[in-house]
Amino acid sequence: MRSEVILAIDQGTTGTTVLAFDRAGRLRSRGYAELPQHFPRPGWVEHHGEEIWGTTLRALRAAVTPLGGARARVAAIGLTNQRETTLVWDRTSSKPAAPGIVWQDRRTAERCAALKRAGKETWVTRRTGLKLDPYFSGTKLEWLLRNVGGLKARARRGGLAFGTVDSWLLWMLTGGRVHATDATNASRTLLYDIRRHRWDPDLLDLFGVPDSVLPEVRPSCADFGVTRGVPGLADGVPVLGIAGDQQAALFGQGCVEAGGLKNTYGTGCFLLLHTGEKLVPSRSGLLTTVACGPRGEPRYALEGSVFIAGAAIQWLRDGLGILKSAAESEALARQVPDAGGTILVPAFAGLGAPYWRPEARGIWCGLTRGTTRAHLVRAALESIAFQSRDLVEAMERESGVRVRALRVDGGASLNAFLMQFQADLLGIRIARPGLVETTALGAALLAGIGAGWWKRAADLGAARRNGREFRPRMRRAERDRLYRGWKEAVELLLDADPA
Repeated sequence: MRSEVILAIDQGTTGTTVLAFDRAGRLRSRGYAELPQHFPRPGWVEHHGEEIWGTTLRALRAAVTPLGGARARVAAIGLTNQRETTLVWDRTSSKPAAPGIVWQDRRTAERCAALKRAGKETWVTRRTGLKLDPYFSGTKLEWLLRNVGGLKARARRGGLAFGTVDSWLLWMLTGGRVHATDATNASRTLLYDIRRHRWDPDLLDLFGVPDSVLPEVRPSCADFGVTRGVPGLADGVPVLGIAGDQQAALFGQGCVEAGGLKNTYGTGCFLLLHTGEKLVPSRSGLLTTVACGPRGEPRYALEGSVFIAGAAIQWLRDGLGILKSAAESEALARQVPDAGGTILVPAFAGLGAPYWRPEARGIWCGLTRGTTRAHLVRAALESIAFQSRDLVEAMERESGVRVRALRVDGGASLNAFLMQFQADLLGIRIARPGLVETTALGAALLAGIGAGWWKRAADLGAARRNGREFRPRMRRAERDRLYRGWKEAVELLLDADPA
């Protein structure tokens, strides 16, 4: 008899991963499909809803085929996703009404600046925990309703549905029967009051969003309906867990109580500190967001967000042709003793925490005739570590706690050069689990708790074992010198591109 599995769907910025876990937390199979990104104008980044769903189906098929295909015994599905990406679709046809606007998209930067000039940011931050930045969903949805012909009227008539990627996938998984999201994703929209845990009517009015387009908000561990009409998957499989990718990774790392800290190295870089039941307003450019407690119940976290991390390596590969594959970056970086004085500030989508400068654009400093391909690759990897130190220092100022160790995950954390440089630059121990896909693990945990397989996040501790530690080797004077160079490069960028 085939053993039952939990399927975790991890829909990310550059691709969709599906992992199958058994009751012991063992990884039984996996599937992956790359997702195209579209750049119709400078600063614009789009995904097509049909392509998101298509990659999900391909990844699902690859994961369940070794388990018996449609006859696979799937106990439940957990879903995690790139967060602020904004989609709207027709409630009758289930067809996307416009291209999805990706979290990296900057087209609403001027609208955010105008709202700041009007004195709205303090009020918005108090309710949402977020900044007025084009990163978040509210101004993206407002832009779609204002600029895509007919959408506003269709929305007012109740014919459109809005959602972040989780809501879109849930709609498709359930055959259009469930329009819902969870509190972690709702907290990233600029439309959700994180204190009262509800859509805020004043914020909806500010952005011109009719409440008829909004999904129902449920806890991260809840009944989200069952599958219907999904190719290659049996009908009736319950979806029992949903969380935004970074909150899912926090949960998957076992950080479910106040003080838990992790950093995810993916397309972007995201440092989260669990603050338990206490909502901590930020004074250092961080975000206050909804996280999960031990059983998926709503709690709070502080978050630092870097927009371009692994995406810088993808740019070297796809944009400049410097790399054949992302994996090649580690060997190239080791070919040189340092970056040769070059520093990359990869503000390709503006600067996130702690600067929040959406208009900023990337610069490369210190280039000489002696700069080689290896120097460029090393500088790009080092930029990820520099940005993460910015976040750690802001988190220490905010919490008053000295960070002495850091749990890491995400695809870029497999780069041993990057992890060692990060340990050196921070002067602390870096702990990488055996399974770095803790985003998917967190989604599986939520679904498994909902299915009664496990009682709490700690029940899958085995999946985090067999990892690796990186301890600092660099002298303090050297790491401080390198970091000063980074800060000077950032200041150069900001001085050249004033707000």
